[in-house]
Amino acid sequence: MKAHIKTQSRRGFTLIELMVVVLIIAVLAALVVPQLAKRQDEAKYKATLSQIGRVASILQQFRLDTDRFPTTEEGLGALLTAPADVTGWKGPYLENNKLPLDSYDSEFSYQSPGPNSEDSFLLQSYGKDKAADTGDDITNLDL
Repeated sequence: MKAHIKTQSRRGFTLIELMVVVLIIAVLAALVVPQLAKRQDEAKYKATLSQIGRVASILQQFRLDTDRFPTTEEGLGALLTAPADVTGWKGPYLENNKLPLDSYDSEFSYQSPGPNSEDSFLLQSYGKDKAADTGDDITNLDL
């Protein structure tokens, strides 16, 4: 009679194999995730700078129409609603009749006159930390 040798088929993975796979995934994640986060921060910075450029251009249009920039007190709201003492206003200058936000979902800070002259303005985003003067502020002076 022939002896029947029963072979056991192997199913699944051993614990060592699973640990090696998890270790490889962890190493790849440690290398890739910081690069993705850095790219995301860079993209938000560039998008905010672009948005500042767009609003600065709209402020220039306001100046061409009214012969002045909005005052600090009037703020960017003057792009939506005509200030009381202004002539030549042809707004609203912003789409959807709402003030734009930066890439960090915050309103822009606006000051006029700006730091360069009486006939200038400072438009800025406080950046990722949303706090003034912390080194990550983005302004129209960066354009």
